[in-house]
Amino acid sequence: MAALTTGFYAASKGGAGDPTATVAAAAGGDETDSGGKCSFRRKSPAPGSGGGVRWRSIAGTRPSVRNGQLLVSAGLPALDQLLGGGLAVGTLLLIEEDKYNIYSNLLFKYFLAEGIVCGHTLLLASAKEDPDDILQELPEPLHDDKYKKELDEVSSHKSQGELDISMKIAWRYQNLPKMEDGPGSSSRFGHYYDVSKRMSQEMIHSVKCHRFFLPEEITSLPNVESCALTHGYTKLLHSIQRIISEEGFNGSCPQKKQKNILRIGIQSLGSPLWGDDICCADTPEHLHSLTKFLYVLRGLLRMSLSTCIITVPSHLIQNKAITARIRNLSDTVVGLESFLGGEKEANSLYKDFHGLIHIHQIPRLNSLIGDVSDMKDLAFKLQRKVFTIEVHDSCWIHLCWIKISQKILSNILPIIYQQCLFRRTGEV
Repeated sequence: MAALTTGFYAASKGGAGDPTATVAAAAGGDETDSGGKCSFRRKSPAPGSGGGVRWRSIAGTRPSVRNGQLLVSAGLPALDQLLGGGLAVGTLLLIEEDKYNIYSNLLFKYFLAEGIVCGHTLLLASAKEDPDDILQELPEPLHDDKYKKELDEVSSHKSQGELDISMKIAWRYQNLPKMEDGPGSSSRFGHYYDVSKRMSQEMIHSVKCHRFFLPEEITSLPNVESCALTHGYTKLLHSIQRIISEEGFNGSCPQKKQKNILRIGIQSLGSPLWGDDICCADTPEHLHSLTKFLYVLRGLLRMSLSTCIITVPSHLIQNKAITARIRNLSDTVVGLESFLGGEKEANSLYKDFHGLIHIHQIPRLNSLIGDVSDMKDLAFKLQRKVFTIEVHDSCWIHLCWIKISQKILSNILPIIYQQCLFRRTGEV
């Protein structure tokens, strides 16, 4: 992690507060002769630097307020807030797909669209859809005024009765932070997107995008698979390693111009299209193929300026022990549960939402175990143009029962205590 942190930040040459830069400046002729005495002229800090060391900033990144880790946006500000501010560079985000792969595919596109808006380099890998077709379906970014207008239009459709109900049942959450804040902040970390419109071709071609389409990469299957990995996983790892090394994301060769981030997106990993059989049998032949791939991939991410998002059809995996291993080998794990075609679709408690979002794991860097999110009651809905994450009110009944139980106990306990006291005095 020391090498990774060093790769994230680099002190600017000659910055104030840098002892090495001060000594170099003094030795480089910054001394002036005044009456035969040697005096050193101290360099003044650059405007806006605050008098400290200035770090070289990378577009679309910001340091974490918790541990100083460099963060990038997942493309959905509400999800960034749930994950502690964003995705840490050098980490892996695992998205467990919903049953029909509708909403997980949307989060996947948000991640890629955010990379294009920020000017990051992309690596898009898929065994099902052509990467070029996926790029053509990326949503269009929304400006601040357009996003506020969309929220106003959505809120105007609510009736006064619905507003009164929300006022009555939202007392539990009035002190909690909102999951979907508008883009009113001064920092431009994270953007909003219109899912009803497509990103322009000019914006898509403004960044460098590498593609990995498995049917085009595999020409002939080898007789012996290396390191117990399927041929598709091996080819993908070689491609990722080559891009990271050749373009200097791991620091092996200096990047040209300004440093940049590599965003890696892998779609439906573990499906039979990748040559894996974990979704087809309880005791698959390639039992450890996907876990070994994730182990090697995390090693490549840890020593490079890159971040990765992977969608996995976990609901199709027969052996749940494999699902547990996949989660343990990921840094951040987010699961999506869609109401479409399920019992909850007709439940009145979930009528305003399209599914639930489960934060299974949050990365705790420099530690052996991961953190667990405190927010359990999270639901998502796809509005006309905007995907939002909110705190749902299905736990309201549970909270009411808790309140009622506490009230009953507070009234009953004194009576029981008095009866016990009366019995004891009667015996005496």
